[in-house]
Amino acid sequence: MSERTIRGHRRVPRRPYARWLAAGGLTVVAAVAGLAVLLQTGVPAACAVPTTAQNGKATFYDSNGGGGNCSHVGPPATRMYVALGPTEYDDAAACGSYLDVTGPKGKVRVMVMDQCPECPPGHIDLSRQAFAKIADPVQGVVPVTYRRVVDPALPGPLAFRIKDGASQWWFAVLVTNHGNPLNKVEARPPGGGWKSAVRQDYNYWIIEGGLGPGPYTIRVTDDRGRQAVAEGIRMAPEQTQQTNISMYGAPARPTAASPSRPPTPTAEPSPTVEPTATVEPTPTAVAASEDVPTAPAASGSATPATCH
Repeated sequence: MSERTIRGHRRVPRRPYARWLAAGGLTVVAAVAGLAVLLQTGVPAACAVPTTAQNGKATFYDSNGGGGNCSHVGPPATRMYVALGPTEYDDAAACGSYLDVTGPKGKVRVMVMDQCPECPPGHIDLSRQAFAKIADPVQGVVPVTYRRVVDPALPGPLAFRIKDGASQWWFAVLVTNHGNPLNKVEARPPGGGWKSAVRQDYNYWIIEGGLGPGPYTIRVTDDRGRQAVAEGIRMAPEQTQQTNISMYGAPARPTAASPSRPPTPTAEPSPTVEPTATVEPTPTAVAASEDVPTAPAASGSATPATCH
């Protein structure tokens, strides 16, 4: 089975979906046709998973220790993750958010970590471990209901990772442990003004032309209108720089940095530098802005802007 490559990012091999492709092909064609009509009429296409319950079906796969199309270093320590089809993945807007999925045996909470290019809307692809929580794996495909979780408990405070190949002339950062989908990421160099980054479909935020050598101040805004500001983020490609703030509330009990790494990341270069990143002095100089009042932020701009 071949591997897919997206903008230089290795994708884990997926098993064939022979059980559903024959029937699902028409669904995909219909979805594409519907998208064309929406684009012609100017009505926005459906995007990431809403907070109301959706009916669908689930299959399962194994990322083999990879972090998926969301560019994470590895899967969550719990191995509870999900891949979404292109519509619900929404060009990486869903990355790092969480779904509650209910199947024949019960309910499980999973983090959005990957894209399933073959999946039409309503078809979610769970990790093998998550699927086993809600159904017998022998079934292979089961009906489910699922919804996006608002303000999920977080595995740790915000973390930032500068992309390999980034420099003072090309800025690229990955933000993790934010919980709700992100609407905006901005950054500024010392003494400079804010510049908005553009999210890529592999979940890095890019500023063409760069911001100089750093260190940088980064401001992130989620789809509930909350903001957090992190100072002292260094130009240190492929190192995860932990901070001491969260987008909201407090992180789930102190399994913050290390347990969120994949359990056996022997092939990953980053876990070997992760301990030094967590004790770097600069990322501790972090300040969080006051939460924007939830009610106006959620009802006023967040929901229409991101279809959540």
